Amino acid sequence: MAQRLHLVFGGELIDPTKTAFKDVDDIHVVGIFPNYEAAYDAWKAEAQRTVDNAHMRYFIAHLHRLRDEGLPASATEELG
Repeated sequence: MAQRLHLVFGGELIDPTKTAFKDVDDIHVVGIFPNYEAAYDAWKAEAQRTVDNAHMRYFIAHLHRLRDEGLPASATEELG
């Protein structure tokens, strides 16, 4: 069975209608989680904790989609 890792991270955005961070050095990495359910719970906790700041956003990144071991060259390898 393939492992499906998820990264939860967030920070303050320049504009709440976009996804550009105000300061990338200040991005809060919540953690890497073994499944979507655990990542969602962590995301929800951080989003609720920062609900008073409209510029704060947290995201779930599907790390398992970044690399497909079954392909000779994944899309991320082709970028480099």
